[in-house]
Amino acid sequence: MLLNLFNEMRAAKVPVSVRELLDLLNALQQRVVFADMDEFYFLARTILVKDERHFDKFDRAFSAYFQGLENLDRHLEALIPEDWLRKEFERSLTDEERAQIQSLGGLDKLIEEFKKRLEEQKKRHAGGNKWIGTGGTSPFGSGGYNPEGIRVGDAGERRGKAVKVWEQREYRNLDDQVELGTRNIKLALRRLRKFARQGAAEELDIDGTIDHTARDAGLLNIQMRPERRNTVKLLLLFDIGGSMDAHVRICEELFSACKTEFKHLEYYYFHNCVYESVWKNNLRRNAERFATVDLLHKYGDDYKVVFVGDAAMAPYEITQPGGSVEHWNEEAGYVWVRRIKEKFKKVVWINPYPKQAWEHTTSTHLIRELIEDKMYPLTLQGLEDAMKYLAK
Repeated sequence: MLLNLFNEMRAAKVPVSVRELLDLLNALQQRVVFADMDEFYFLARTILVKDERHFDKFDRAFSAYFQGLENLDRHLEALIPEDWLRKEFERSLTDEERAQIQSLGGLDKLIEEFKKRLEEQKKRHAGGNKWIGTGGTSPFGSGGYNPEGIRVGDAGERRGKAVKVWEQREYRNLDDQVELGTRNIKLALRRLRKFARQGAAEELDIDGTIDHTARDAGLLNIQMRPERRNTVKLLLLFDIGGSMDAHVRICEELFSACKTEFKHLEYYYFHNCVYESVWKNNLRRNAERFATVDLLHKYGDDYKVVFVGDAAMAPYEITQPGGSVEHWNEEAGYVWVRRIKEKFKKVVWINPYPKQAWEHTTSTHLIRELIEDKMYPLTLQGLEDAMKYLAK
């Protein structure tokens, strides 16, 4: 019975399989939820969606599947036969309500007027005093305030049901192609993790303590062990200034996330392209610089190198000696990029510009060639792809 929902999910690019569909059907057969749209929405999302980045796609597909429940104006005549409608009204109305209905000319007049307005109305309506809708004073609709009318829909005491939940689409920022916040960046960076226990023994080893205490006939023998840490070593090289000023916020969020996720983190700044020196303090970049060749000697080849920049510059800044816009560089920028690429096993370039914009910049083509096309957009999917490559 949920094949159409499954098809909507697939059409919305939610990676759902038949296995998840069968699990959902089994949960319904076991009555994990029953006759509650809110609970069904959350159950379906829990079973069908395995990655929170797809929540927004799920919401859109779920809403599209159940949209027919809201479009009562197109199906109302089929859903509510006139004889049933008349009997139901006559059975449920009190004497006082019957008297109030007479003010509109009686029940026949009310039903006739209802059908007339149903044919005239072409869209959903909220508020007001005439059309079939919600929250108004019209005698037709729900959630309103006219005591003499026909109730259509379920917007009275039960407003705020599941359709409101999935139409809110609170997870829009988790789509694959949108820019990231610090929290989402952290989720993507966790693809690049390799844990090991190193350093001083400062963490309680519960299993070891139990084992040694048992061996010592119940005499407490506390065992300590090194804390489990992410042992990945990361070298970040940030392009700063010029066209990168527009991306300061997202670069700050990336930097903050990296500092949280990686204990072995080193970072430096450059402008447009890496040359013979880099720096750590932008306020003192002319006075305190670090030779790029020293970085090649200082850090081992087990460091993962991540360039962060838009790669947008004049081509000669990459190809020619003296091409830098700030100083005279004895060697061309591409020479230093190649040296970094040759020294370190894994090098990627994260570009804050959308991928479709890369084709319009010659310098971007040059950088992509230098790093063997390991350039990724600064989106959730792009960052995860970069981390997967670095983790290999």
